[in-house]
Amino acid sequence: MSKNEKEGGRDAAASSKGRVQHVLPHPDGGWQVKGAGNTKATARFKTKEEALKKADEIAKNQGSRTVPHKKDGTIQKKG
Repeated sequence: MSKNEKEGGRDAAASSKGRVQHVLPHPDGGWQVKGAGNTKATARFKTKEEALKKADEIAKNQGSRTVPHKKDGTIQKKG
């Protein structure tokens, strides 16, 4: 047990950032925003652009980032 845990505190690294927001194709069509580790989508959209906009908003509010995926589900490379 760390000193911080003994004093009733939380690990700063664990609480300083929110979950990474993934933009993935939805199995029933369209695109979904899904927080890392979540089993259910946070939101579902008709277009990838709409999903990216929402994911960026959530990530900004949580101090996190957005990870876009391709139609095949693999992570889209930057640039």
